[in-house]
Amino acid sequence: MAERLGFIGLGLMGTPMTRNLLRAGHAVTVWNRTRAKAEALAAEGARVAASPAAVARGANIVLACLADAAAVEAVVTGPEGVLAGIGPGQVFVDLSTNSPPVSARLAAALAGRGAQMLDAPVSGGDVGAAAGTLSIMAGGPAAAFRRCLPVLEVLGGRITHMGEAVGAGGYAKLANQIMVGIHLAALGEALVFGAKAGLDPRRLAGALAGGLANSEVLRVKLPKVLSGDFAPGGRVATQLKDLDYVAESLAAMDFELPVAGLVRELYRELAAAGHADEDHSAIVRLCEARAGVTVRG
Repeated sequence: MAERLGFIGLGLMGTPMTRNLLRAGHAVTVWNRTRAKAEALAAEGARVAASPAAVARGANIVLACLADAAAVEAVVTGPEGVLAGIGPGQVFVDLSTNSPPVSARLAAALAGRGAQMLDAPVSGGDVGAAAGTLSIMAGGPAAAFRRCLPVLEVLGGRITHMGEAVGAGGYAKLANQIMVGIHLAALGEALVFGAKAGLDPRRLAGALAGGLANSEVLRVKLPKVLSGDFAPGGRVATQLKDLDYVAESLAAMDFELPVAGLVRELYRELAAAGHADEDHSAIVRLCEARAGVTVRG
């Protein structure tokens, strides 16, 4: 049976994901807080709904990609939210990077309406969203995962079921964000260290790419760092939010990750300096300021 899809949240990630679903031939009903973004997709075949509840009434599988836990909770439980329109046999798939305890709480609320939930955060940025090559980490019932897999395969190149518990996907994504944050800080420090020692940052980058220091972060973010193009693919504010969720999880687990904690504070400093809406690779700015050298441009 063909699934009727809904998509809520048409930002940096949601818009290209919805386009890919439309291009794959899916019928998609959309809603966005700023209606103009939804109307733009109407020209590409999407149906625009008046509310999240209306999206849920017109879809078997409702997907959402939103800024943070508060936004997801508002869309699900708020007035004319998903809960008001969803029912038995439907699945809500949260592609946002959410707080795992919030995801578990929303899953319980949805279960009260007879619906299932997957928390399925994505990694790969706007580039991966446009290319349909995202990494997707899903938590939730295996049957719901199998049902949604053909839809997720339109969006991602690597899709992993992390476990039956809603929230498992979120914990996997937070692990991913620990590594991304640390890698970006390491990239900035390595380039600034080399520049301070008199090395050409571009030559240094080429050398790093040939050894164990090579990474996807280096491949994707190095051109932005060297050019000083910090138009967001992943925002500083989003990276900080995710590291805040890591800190909340660590507090609940009663242990510490010292490097992740330090990188979190660096992102807090970067956001406070007015760079919250820049790409998260802008952490190199802090390294440059401390060393008194510039690797950009």
